[in-house]
Amino acid sequence: MEAWIPITIAAAFCQNVRTALQKSLKSRLSTGGATYVRFLFGAPFALIYILLLGRFSGLEMPAPNDEFALWAAIGGLAQILATGLLVSLFSLKNFAVGTTYSKTETVQAAIFGIVILGEHVGLGGYLAIAISFVGILLISMSSSAFTFRDFFSGWTSKAAGYGLLSGAFFGVSAVSYRAASLSLGTEGAVIQAAFTLVCVLFFQTIVMSVYLPIREPGEITKVFKAWRVAIFVGLAGMMGSVGWFTAMTLQNAAYVRALGQIELVFTFTASYFFFKEKTTKLEAVGILLIIAGIVVLVLD
Repeated sequence: MEAWIPITIAAAFCQNVRTALQKSLKSRLSTGGATYVRFLFGAPFALIYILLLGRFSGLEMPAPNDEFALWAAIGGLAQILATGLLVSLFSLKNFAVGTTYSKTETVQAAIFGIVILGEHVGLGGYLAIAISFVGILLISMSSSAFTFRDFFSGWTSKAAGYGLLSGAFFGVSAVSYRAASLSLGTEGAVIQAAFTLVCVLFFQTIVMSVYLPIREPGEITKVFKAWRVAIFVGLAGMMGSVGWFTAMTLQNAAYVRALGQIELVFTFTASYFFFKEKTTKLEAVGILLIIAGIVVLVLD
């Protein structure tokens, strides 16, 4: 088994944990504040990680260049914008349509990978992405009045526009992070990914530190008051990001994001076994399709 596969699965699991912890902060923080926690408290852990990696692995720190700085900045800003658009969807009447459109991220990542890096996805990869996306559609339909007809007829709505833009920015961020990491040379995927992660997290922390006081005065104070939970959000987020960045250094970003859909499987597994929540037949079929898509991807 190629290394990027278990690394991606581990990253998806850590992201699932981080999301659950972040949700617990929503009663105390705004969406911007909860997002800021991920960067602010994740950056120090990322710095400790790369220092330990450099100390005990014997690997030299990569030398940043203009190309690296450009792609890291584009990726960092794109991720912030994508998250903001996704959050904005919840204030719209037909947010389910928009949220589903945002899941086109994997398809858009494949397109951006071709345009930016000249990396093509094989037939098996496209098949896996398509199967998984149908699974996501079914899960979306099971949790709302959303239907296939809504998906195909609602593409001109404001929600669909937000969703597509969100998916596009997430796709751009994934491909940009891969481009940034690869621009560092051949010091090794692990150290390249770690260096990219540290730079991106500190950049995002600075951007959000400027943005929050302007748009949401007093929110940063609330963030620090929630430090007991925020520390674990930062740690889980950093661990997940280490996996994502390393996997995207080793493999095409579209493949990594497609395999990352396994996070939905973790979510439904936890809701069923730990929270005793019932899963509908449509959700079960959707999960099976996502798993089928992942199997096709891994075997491709």
